[in-house]
Amino acid sequence: MERSRERGYEDTPSYQTHQRLDTITVQSHKPHFLALHCQEVGGKNFEESMSHVDNFVKELLSSDALKEYSRARVYLDENYRSQEHFTALGSLYFIHDSLKNIQQFDFKAKKFRKVVGKETCSETLESTPTLEKAKFPQDYFPECKWSRKGFIRTRWAMADCAFDLVNIHLFHDASNLVAWEKSPSEYSGTRQKALAYVLDRITDQRYEKLPFFVFGDFNFRLDSKKVIEKLCSDATMQTIRTDNNEIHKLVFQETDNDRKVILQIEKKLFNYVNQEVFREDNGTSLLEFDNELSVFKERLHEQEIGFPPSYPYSEDSSQGKQYMNTRCPAWCDRILMSPSARDMLLKPENEEKSIVYDNIGPNVCMGDHKPVFLSFRITAGAGKPNANKHKCCVVQ
Repeated sequence: MERSRERGYEDTPSYQTHQRLDTITVQSHKPHFLALHCQEVGGKNFEESMSHVDNFVKELLSSDALKEYSRARVYLDENYRSQEHFTALGSLYFIHDSLKNIQQFDFKAKKFRKVVGKETCSETLESTPTLEKAKFPQDYFPECKWSRKGFIRTRWAMADCAFDLVNIHLFHDASNLVAWEKSPSEYSGTRQKALAYVLDRITDQRYEKLPFFVFGDFNFRLDSKKVIEKLCSDATMQTIRTDNNEIHKLVFQETDNDRKVILQIEKKLFNYVNQEVFREDNGTSLLEFDNELSVFKERLHEQEIGFPPSYPYSEDSSQGKQYMNTRCPAWCDRILMSPSARDMLLKPENEEKSIVYDNIGPNVCMGDHKPVFLSFRITAGAGKPNANKHKCCVVQ
């Protein structure tokens, strides 16, 4: 559900593991409505790998795990030749046969239409009426250089319950050294601006305001400066500079213990001596540094995080729990919701774990990002006698 499968590695252990775990997740939660959001469709070498995406989708649509989902909508932004529009986002939706009345919104006609059969759309998503897609304005991009960042919105209705689903990909940290310079980092401000842009777009006056779920790769990072201060509180720092007097590397050493090196940082290196701190108790001791959502606390909500940082995992198929020494581990992949969407989630007192927010494949290689999912029930026609309860599962 994340990077390795999107790169077209059909015969790798990682790809095959994805398929097995996807099946287990669907079979264990048995959703009536399944939403899957992907980023970087086609991977980094998308010109070479994009053809594999279509093969994967065909295989997915015909898989045994989804044989009771005879209705589907698949949207793949594969048009990499259009630099000003290409986002590499993929939004896939599967409807179980038991869900009798579901409709999808036509943004051009401004009305809902019944969902029938399976449809796959790619290449020219800009003209597809059942979604809204946008790439961020060029001046939002660091140094105004285009990259595959933007969002796709779809709108759905089940009986008396309607909501938006938004697939999103925000900007990453280009340099660990720049992220360390100040708190919060300049990258955090760029992501904040882009997320505000999306929220303003999906709540403007063009369409009726509805509850919404936003899930994707937000690239949220821990406050690097403060994390390093905690991890290296008893260490001394050595700064290594280039001939141009620019910082090339930071080395943190213990004051005793033979001046053991505990952390080394370069532009794309974050080598900490004890990765267990990010895994122990699911890394929750570091959640105090996960602050990028705080400015949106009135607009966005999230279920309690109970899984380790979702990025950056090793892509070695034998190192499923190991992080790469490239970035400080962080909860990049999230499932967020509006206050009204949170109110839709059904929390029956007599059902344990009616809402599950977790990752997929915690002990096996799933690519550099671990997929996360949210399984929950919503009540269609809430407040009405004998209201139907629908189980939904959204996966990032």
